[in-house]
Amino acid sequence: MKEQLVKGMQRNQLVYMMYVAKDGYITKRCIKVIKIVGDSFQAYCFIRQAKHTFMIDSVLAVVPIILKERSVV
Repeated sequence: MKEQLVKGMQRNQLVYMMYVAKDGYITKRCIKVIKIVGDSFQAYCFIRQAKHTFMIDSVLAVVPIILKERSVV
């Protein structure tokens, strides 16, 4: 999981993340990874509209959001 988060951070990508919160609930979040330190990482969460620190061990899945540009002819 850490490798996917590092790639997203290096590429300045938005990612969807499935995450298990401390209370056991699974949430899907749209985030932008800011920095990774040890077993945690800081990201901007677009759902909460705030920076948040997440534990890497609690991440279930990470999927990059690929935005395709549409050309106007």
